[in-house]
Amino acid sequence: MKKYINVKSLIVFFLIGFLQSCSLDEKNLTTVSLDKSYGERAGFEGLVNSCYENLYFLHGKIDYIAPTEAGTDSWENIGTGGIGYAQYTSQLNPDDGNVKVIWGTTYATINLCNTAMYYAKDVKGYSSAEELNAKLAEVYFLRAFSNFILVEQFGGVVLRTKSSIIEGVDNAPVRSSEKEFYDLIIEDLKFACLHLPTQQTLQGRVAKKAAYGLLAKVYLQRTRLGEVSEYAKLALETAEELINNPGKYNTALYLSDNTSSGFKKLWDGNNNKKNTEFLFTQGIDPGGLNPEGFNRGRTRQYYLPDLATRGAEWGAGATSILYGRANSRLLKPSKYLLTEVFSPVPSPADTRFAETFTYKFYAASNKTITQAMATAYKKDASVVGYTIKNTLAQALPTVNFYSQRIEEQINMNNDEGLSVFTPNWNIDPVTKSKMPVLVADPSDIFEPGTNKYKDPTMYPNDPNLINMFPAMRKFSAALYCQSNQYWLGDIPIIRLGEVYLIAAEAAILNDNNQSKALGYVNTLRKRAAITSRENEMLVTSGDMNIDFILKERARELSGEHTRWIDLKRTGKLNKNYLDQTNPIAGVNFVDTKHTVRPIPRSFLDAISNAQDFGTNGY
Repeated sequence: MKKYINVKSLIVFFLIGFLQSCSLDEKNLTTVSLDKSYGERAGFEGLVNSCYENLYFLHGKIDYIAPTEAGTDSWENIGTGGIGYAQYTSQLNPDDGNVKVIWGTTYATINLCNTAMYYAKDVKGYSSAEELNAKLAEVYFLRAFSNFILVEQFGGVVLRTKSSIIEGVDNAPVRSSEKEFYDLIIEDLKFACLHLPTQQTLQGRVAKKAAYGLLAKVYLQRTRLGEVSEYAKLALETAEELINNPGKYNTALYLSDNTSSGFKKLWDGNNNKKNTEFLFTQGIDPGGLNPEGFNRGRTRQYYLPDLATRGAEWGAGATSILYGRANSRLLKPSKYLLTEVFSPVPSPADTRFAETFTYKFYAASNKTITQAMATAYKKDASVVGYTIKNTLAQALPTVNFYSQRIEEQINMNNDEGLSVFTPNWNIDPVTKSKMPVLVADPSDIFEPGTNKYKDPTMYPNDPNLINMFPAMRKFSAALYCQSNQYWLGDIPIIRLGEVYLIAAEAAILNDNNQSKALGYVNTLRKRAAITSRENEMLVTSGDMNIDFILKERARELSGEHTRWIDLKRTGKLNKNYLDQTNPIAGVNFVDTKHTVRPIPRSFLDAISNAQDFGTNGY
């Protein structure tokens, strides 16, 4: 029986997020059958394109930052949004909005993928089965990607392989095991690896390198379910296929020179849209042709310190084109991340702290230090009368990418425009008192001898600086700052640096091959330094164990939507570990509950057998 698009079904589809970007030209949608539309190449490829759209509701927004980074050893929450994830409070429940976004986004994508797979059997217009499979492989990849998110966030829930558009809505779904999820994910990715093209002409469309990268990641994550050596071996082999064939897959690490590390080049705005390390990205259209228009790429906004109050007292701008809203203060780095993962010294060989965080904030107006400021912030009398200079006057040349002027706050001579300084190393108190700038180092914001932020009420005679901290800035290249809030560069979802770390971890898990693991780890560590300091970065085979590699993943991938599942895979997502590294997250963590997320109430209310699902323990 033919399926027809009518006005009523269109409304339903739009409400549940389906068919949002299918291109059906100017036809009368009330009379065009799905068979006819999706049975032709143009309509079918419009359906395939729609499978990408919901990715925009994940990377680059708090809906996915909180579940993937908050509540780990790396990030603490001080705001309201995402606090359930960061502190495992009662706000993390079946009514949580972020839970609904992840659940709805992934299942909407899966349903569209299943629809495309159904119509692929009879689609016309392709010259060969190989040509059709190259397009269909994108769908298999996206279904695997969505199921991977589902199984890691929610555990064994509903594994859907049929389209509700074709088969109708399933009101009594059954749970599948996590193993069943992984079996299908791996099967889908094998198809994608086999059939995807090596390169795509359209930005953001998946190619073979994305499929191999995700498959290596999936194999490694699968080790948490058992059969460790078997899946670690597969992860290693898959990762090495990418690592050993850079020309074949058109991918390579950026290399250091004696002025810039390869890690610095990786995040350079000029490399963003044609990045040799990005295997799979969320592509952001500079014309705003995305879901929600320009409301994308806001990742950096959620990691910002308090520039609007404490910072403004010292001349920092309350808002900045580079840093977005100054008062977000949603996620801040843990002491463990700042001082144990990264080296807390002024000039380390490793550039990854300096290229991951902004820790120097410059003045937006001239600010003369008064006696009142010096007294309040315990400054030496020698700084009174010093003027912190307005750096906005030092504007960069017009950037033509957006045909607008980008006024970057820049480092003036001798830091004379420096307003706020938040290093990850401690500065001698006498030296600090003579610095004509607001300084907040670890001794100012953390309790001595613990990994806890200070309780300001216990220090009534000191300025409250706990909201002054380094800001994650990986997604902040000036070239793509469209406005105070929107950054329009591409966001990497999988990149080659992670593949090297997958290979290293897999080598340890497979047969404890420390020598092989060392080669991959040292390759990454060397490219994190300028060439003259590469030797300072080298470690030995004796350092190669899962704990070291987990720290290396934090140094390399901080803020990149990986940390929660990294802890889950390595057995660190538990109360004991969080109590040591991020006490605010450890307080409420329940080992038997918080390794999965609550199932949304909206789903439970819509099915007839909600008792078979419960709420995942919430």
